Amino acid sequence: MAEVYSLVYKPEDQNAADHYTRLPLESAHLVVGHGIKGDLNGKGNPNRQLNVMSYETLLDLREEGFKTNPGEMGEQIILRGLDINTLEAGTRVQLGDSAVIEVIKLRTGCERFEAIQGHPRSHTAGRLGVMARVVVEGVVKVGAPVKVLETVAE
Repeated sequence: MAEVYSLVYKPEDQNAADHYTRLPLESAHLVVGHGIKGDLNGKGNPNRQLNVMSYETLLDLREEGFKTNPGEMGEQIILRGLDINTLEAGTRVQLGDSAVIEVIKLRTGCERFEAIQGHPRSHTAGRLGVMARVVVEGVVKVGAPVKVLETVAE
């Protein structure tokens, strides 16, 4: 069964040159139109509310020399037991009892990602998880079950 492995958020507008500023959470309140309550990442951009990655992919990337502890790849949510990279845009995923997110697109990385990781983003093509938005508000906890729901046509 798939589960939420990690939750992190960016509490302040601080951008260190050598890492992503992320703090761990045991639970997070997902808010429609924003992402994680209190997280600056989702502020003002409906296509960048959440970065979601797969635990298993992170294990592979670690073997390739990437920094992959929770938040080090710039993600906010890590799911274990579900290859998020294979989900198409419009796929909805329930996290815990009530929160639902919708896949927007595959995440591609940026120049900042390359600078922090010390590897070209091309080495992670198709493996950086997805950008998602919150479509049903709810509280999510580490260890909560994850369920793939329907795909909504664009």
